[in-house]
Amino acid sequence: MIALTVLFPWGHFGVDSCKEGGNLQKTILATLALFACGFSTSCSSGTNNFDPDIIAMERNALDRWGKGDPQGYLEIYAPEVTYFDPFIEKRTDGLEAMRKYLAPIAGKVKVDRYDMIDPRVERRGDVAVLSYNLISYGKKPDGTEAVLARWNSTKVYGRIGGRWKIIHDHWSLIKPDLKQPIGE
Repeated sequence: MIALTVLFPWGHFGVDSCKEGGNLQKTILATLALFACGFSTSCSSGTNNFDPDIIAMERNALDRWGKGDPQGYLEIYAPEVTYFDPFIEKRTDGLEAMRKYLAPIAGKVKVDRYDMIDPRVERRGDVAVLSYNLISYGKKPDGTEAVLARWNSTKVYGRIGGRWKIIHDHWSLIKPDLKQPIGE
């Protein structure tokens, strides 16, 4: 006699096999195994490390940002967006606060090109986290190219009304040059 246990996320199911009635039991086991494989595949498919829609939205906002237009981000921020970057002392809350924060920058940012490095999207239902590194480049007066900034970026997107919106945006500098306080 052989005992077989099939494990499911919510428990297990055991079947004993013997010569008599083995065909029915084998059929049941095969069906249960196929069901278990199909169930585990459908449950795990929520993770996607490359979501072209979210990455395309981010690239569009970056393209506009590089031309001095923060509206690309403002259009995809949720009303309740939260925001951090290394130049503010505390979190910025809400779309109106972001409009005020970005207004003085409008028309002043110039990025000739950028590299979005290793974008990764982790998606769970109606929430997705996008993370990537960003290297921004600009032209010097002599025409040569220079790195303007090196960023870590993390965005949390939520599906609101059937559309992806940024609900949290966090920027930090890649390996910032930290200065030691005087006296240490």
